[in-house]
Amino acid sequence: MTALLERAFDRVSALPAKRQNALAHLLLTEIEVDAQWDASFKSSQQELAELAGKALAEHRKSKTRVMDVSHDF
Repeated sequence: MTALLERAFDRVSALPAKRQNALAHLLLTEIEVDAQWDASFKSSQQELAELAGKALAEHRKSKTRVMDVSHDF
């Protein structure tokens, strides 16, 4: 366990049980969501590589333009 996480756990342990459980739920949810994103990206590497190749091909054919964030969003 890192020193920072240990410090966080020490501080949380001083809170009421209801607040501890709420924070534990948030942490566990974040860990699960992170694992789901990792699995999603891992399983889509081929598709992402193909999309990147298509994007580069379009760029090489001058079919792309620089994004203007003040107008494109």
